[in-house]
Amino acid sequence: MAVTMTEAAARHVSRYLSRRGKGIGVRLGVKTTGCSGLAYTLEYADAAAEQDVQFEDQGIKILIDPKSLAYLEGTQLDFVREGLNEGFKFSNPNERDRCGCGESFRI
Repeated sequence: MAVTMTEAAARHVSRYLSRRGKGIGVRLGVKTTGCSGLAYTLEYADAAAEQDVQFEDQGIKILIDPKSLAYLEGTQLDFVREGLNEGFKFSNPNERDRCGCGESFRI
């Protein structure tokens, strides 16, 4: 299985990297935190680390550390606008529960 992104997410990342003037894609991961135990992380990546697992979707590189990959396998990254808010949304088929505030999840 792969980690993918929607057209909206790819457009947003591409525009941001272009304005930034550097970068090769996004780095996704998980960290231990919150009510349910895990939270998603996302940052723009300037270079790949040696241990990164790499995917490419819609011309954008997606980098994931091996420990996070077990939690993110099959995830699709989207960029959504809801009213005045906008941001990335993770659609993860491995997610079993999410805390009430939406900041953390459980596998």
